[in-house]
Amino acid sequence: MVPAIFRLAWPVLVAQLAVIASGVLDTVMAGHYSAVDLAAVGIGTSVYFSVFIGLLGMVQALSPIAAQLYGGKQYERIGEETRQTAWLSLGLAVLGVLVLAFPEPYLRLFGTPPEVESRTRAYLYGIAWALPAMLLFRVFFALTTAVSRPRPVMNALLIYGLLGAPELGGPGCAVATAIASWLIVAIAWAYCARHPFYRPFRVFARWSWPNMSALWNHLKLGVPMGLSFFVEVTSFTFMALFLAHLGAATSAGHQIASNVSAVLYMFGLAVGNATGVLTAQAIGAEAPRDARHTGLTGVGMMLAISACAALGIFIQAREIVLLYTRDAAVQAIAIRLLAFVALYQLFDTAQVVIVNALRGYKIAFIPMLVYTAALWGIGLGGGYLLGLTELRAANALGGATPMGAAGFWLAGLLSLIVAAGILFAYFLHVSRNYRSEISVVPAGARESA
Repeated sequence: MVPAIFRLAWPVLVAQLAVIASGVLDTVMAGHYSAVDLAAVGIGTSVYFSVFIGLLGMVQALSPIAAQLYGGKQYERIGEETRQTAWLSLGLAVLGVLVLAFPEPYLRLFGTPPEVESRTRAYLYGIAWALPAMLLFRVFFALTTAVSRPRPVMNALLIYGLLGAPELGGPGCAVATAIASWLIVAIAWAYCARHPFYRPFRVFARWSWPNMSALWNHLKLGVPMGLSFFVEVTSFTFMALFLAHLGAATSAGHQIASNVSAVLYMFGLAVGNATGVLTAQAIGAEAPRDARHTGLTGVGMMLAISACAALGIFIQAREIVLLYTRDAAVQAIAIRLLAFVALYQLFDTAQVVIVNALRGYKIAFIPMLVYTAALWGIGLGGGYLLGLTELRAANALGGATPMGAAGFWLAGLLSLIVAAGILFAYFLHVSRNYRSEISVVPAGARESA
């Protein structure tokens, strides 16, 4: 099972890292253009990804749906589900474009300086036209990974990451991203239409209007997934906003820790995606023992990878920080925070694999509730108390003053320990009960049904 997970995971990992590289390139190029453009890209990308990630979760629900159908060899139904998800992505894109193209209310609420606000508006207007394309591409992403064909996604996103952006400042980066997005979605769907592997799914065999029953069933899984993604993204966003009041050195140190954590999270996302797809395929094939085994194998595999990463962070923390900055004050804060990151990513990557395994069973509502309570309640609430107040909770660091960024990372670590523990226990319960429910049905009864 480990080789099967690896075969599905590594192309997705490369694809996700290519997207991160593209975002880094936008930031670096804008920074060389002007400080105002750098600030505009920073604010604009934060807004864009908050919108995109929330909508992405709803579209990504196609993955477990199609994977179960693929496991059950119901190939033509995969095509219909794909067409309905494409309609859903277009409807969601309209909402997202409106939020991005008319940003004045929330930019004023954030107190954005006028010179930065004008460039941010231009950036968001340009990037808004990328959103429909990226959501349509995510439909292809969900389809092709669900049927165990992740390499086309990797190839497409590598092209996207390598296209770069012309030297037109912040808004130029947005325009280049929009053009690249539409180019990639056209290539992806043309590939799907022409490649013989996708022919049994009959995605383009006929026209389908939106079906409210199918869309409702999709949203029952997609909305909790989207909200879970949103909770994850905003927990980090709010943490950064809280820490902004503690000065530039603290914010910079936190940004380094967040960046290291985000890169490691991509490994969890890749293994989780592969685990979820294989779990769903096993459920569709009525092989619940295989589904349970796949989930447990994915979690064990991820824990082994994360343990190696944690050891590397502990040993090489100073060298990692030196890649980002030569500022001694920032280095001191970042090195301290990387100790938390080493443990944080151990539970963060594990829980993302567990959540994806549960999605393979088409379960997303309970994980959403656990996420919200843990990440917002324990993580942000506890982080505020430990980081910004003089609460002297018993902790290994001691001290009579607020813990600052370390307090938020400690609370975040505790929130993930709680979330991972609850979700793993829930996965064991679901997989055990699902197995027993199917096993009591005689084989002949299933065949005649």
